Amino acid sequence: MAEYRNPDGTTTYVEKRSNTGKVIGLILLAIVIVVGILFATGFWSADVKGGSLPKVNVSAKGGDMPDVDMHSKEVVVGTSKQTVTVPKVETKKTTVDVPTVGVKDGN
Repeated sequence: MAEYRNPDGTTTYVEKRSNTGKVIGLILLAIVIVVGILFATGFWSADVKGGSLPKVNVSAKGGDMPDVDMHSKEVVVGTSKQTVTVPKVETKKTTVDVPTVGVKDGN
């Protein structure tokens, strides 16, 4: 709200509103007009007649693997003897003081 002082000393309050809605409406109207002109002139058309899927010939017998001619590298898998350092883990029993928690009855 904006406050304006009149020459006679009275105050007038005017609510200012945003024009965002009008701007968006005008942009959408312009887009609709341009699309309408493009359809009217034939630049764009919505002719979807005459379309068809490609014809594919597929034949297979049950249990047969398809014939594939593939040239790839050969993967060789095996083992070999190597010496590696492996850590040795040992356990040992020792006696330590461990805190205990309990409830004592006042009787």
